[in-house]
Amino acid sequence: MRRKTRHRRRMRRAIIVVPSIFTLANLFFGIWSIVLASQREFYLASWWIVIAGVLDMMDGLLARVSKTGSRFGAELDSLVDIVSFGIAPAVLLYFLHFSAQGQFAWIFLYGFMVCVALRLARYNVQAGDAPHASFTGMPSPAAGMTLATYYPFTRTEFYQSQLASLPWNQILIFLIIALSLAMVSNIQYARLPRIGIRTWHGRLGLAVNLTIIGFAIWGRDIFFFPLGIAYTSYGIVRAAVTGFLERGEEEPREGARARRTIPFIVRDSEAPKRRRWREPPAQER
Repeated sequence: MRRKTRHRRRMRRAIIVVPSIFTLANLFFGIWSIVLASQREFYLASWWIVIAGVLDMMDGLLARVSKTGSRFGAELDSLVDIVSFGIAPAVLLYFLHFSAQGQFAWIFLYGFMVCVALRLARYNVQAGDAPHASFTGMPSPAAGMTLATYYPFTRTEFYQSQLASLPWNQILIFLIIALSLAMVSNIQYARLPRIGIRTWHGRLGLAVNLTIIGFAIWGRDIFFFPLGIAYTSYGIVRAAVTGFLERGEEEPREGARARRTIPFIVRDSEAPKRRRWREPPAQER
């Protein structure tokens, strides 16, 4: 019995350590991306950030499946994500584009890193709440991978023939601002659907995930950056439409309440007279 108990404890410890190994591997690829960006190896630096994002998904998935999530793991994951999806994309964009845009162009990248840190801090504060079907604010890995995959997208034939003439200097600035605001906003962003076979939702999630994997393998250079733009736009458009519909529903309700509660004034003559207290005579005291 003692041997079995010891074996179970060892297995439990191993299961707890595995998500942290994936988290540290995420950090490894984030730092490697920074090194490659400083050496102007932009293509590999971009894809190492994407690999870091895949590892970030894996450590969270393993922690949920094995039910070994802990406060330590959440804090470690946030510290690593600041590097892999905040600093690494910012360094990549700086050497790729902003280093030639003026002395203070890096301020936009600093703002992006600040929003990544704020997004992760808020996520840790809300981690104790019940799990939701969506994220509050755009996830920092999605924002970081969107910026990282810009360079591979510029290497495609479609970009060279159709989009190269656009003012990308201004577009990138607006994109960084939009991603930064989306991370710290209260906009709801959908999670990837869960995979399963028994239920209809599980089969739909399996189909969606397999479709993403298929497109990623078939044309990764042309697929990921438009996917990030679409995901960012999806949250913003969804929030705008939802807010417009909710405002439209509230106005008729307020009008109905105003019609039901008609104000009226009671005249002094119609009000019931109150009996005033009269002090009794001295002989009655």
